[in-house]
Amino acid sequence: MVVASTNLASQGTQRIEVQFWAIGDWEPLVKIAVLLGGTSMERDVSVASGSQVIHALRQAGHEVVAVESTRGVLSPTEERELLATDINKVPPDKLGEADEGFPQVVTASNAIDVDLVFLALHGGSGEDGTVQGLLDQAGLRYTGSGALGSALAMDKDVSKRLFLAVGAPTPQWLMAPVSLEEAQDQLGFPLIVKPNGQGSTVGLSLVTESSGLEAAITTSRGFDTRVMLERYIPGRELTVGVLEGDALAVGEIIPAEGDIFDYAAKYQTGAAEEIFPADIRPEIAQHLQELALLVHGALKLGTYSRVDFRMDPQGGLWVLEVNTLPGLSAGSLLPKSAAAVGIDFTELCERICRGALADA
Repeated sequence: MVVASTNLASQGTQRIEVQFWAIGDWEPLVKIAVLLGGTSMERDVSVASGSQVIHALRQAGHEVVAVESTRGVLSPTEERELLATDINKVPPDKLGEADEGFPQVVTASNAIDVDLVFLALHGGSGEDGTVQGLLDQAGLRYTGSGALGSALAMDKDVSKRLFLAVGAPTPQWLMAPVSLEEAQDQLGFPLIVKPNGQGSTVGLSLVTESSGLEAAITTSRGFDTRVMLERYIPGRELTVGVLEGDALAVGEIIPAEGDIFDYAAKYQTGAAEEIFPADIRPEIAQHLQELALLVHGALKLGTYSRVDFRMDPQGGLWVLEVNTLPGLSAGSLLPKSAAAVGIDFTELCERICRGALADA
């Protein structure tokens, strides 16, 4: 038997001991706040994830409150209205309002009495360590990775340096500004241009010739002041989930059009084929899983993550990036990676919660 204790005395609540013997057999928490929405470029995806998580945790018997990160606790009517919205199939074309939505679960008096905050936020301050730091200061338990790991993974330049430090191959890159000659000589064309601190391929461009480079950098700068140029790796798009120290099934993503698993391919029905487990040799799958665990550890991440790869035509494996709060919507990759090894969505959510308490 494992006993995890949460002490929220600083918030005026009693000490609570949560005991669990196996997944699905641990006593329900008094209250879980699912934090979703926000003002990042991935707000719609966050709402979709939060909707699935709320349903699963309630189905498992937990008391759940929905908290919109800029508005606070939602009434039943507000919750229904928000969760009924769909993911916008068209990616944002520029950074919108300032991503400064501080989580009301920290400041609202009617929201502070919770045992755990389930982070269903994606991108922006919800995934870059900002919210995590605020929750640390408030003494609240939360799911996912801590402030440091979240910040390291969101900064693509820093994370790639850490990949190389532990021996994980990653495509060569440069940070703008760079001259056309530098880009041509060191990376070649085609190449990828993307914001340094965004997710869901927001602001990403595949540049096939030199004439398109300046426009692509300008597009990315609409989402982040720091822009990365990265060598394009042709081949297959692969992904691996990580949960409680174990690598889950390897998946392959095959876009219906083009070579990039972009925003439209992620969120339009039928725009990509997602195969779990991927049709690859067992030794390649094992190597991918080992690399996923290696970079998860290098970034000092928590209970779960998802690591994205490319496999070139010669069989070389390249780490692209790590998602510390991967999507948990109905069509998201992490739940599919888990389902392929026998972990259904409710169990996945409960294990994410369990990991957060065990790490506390």
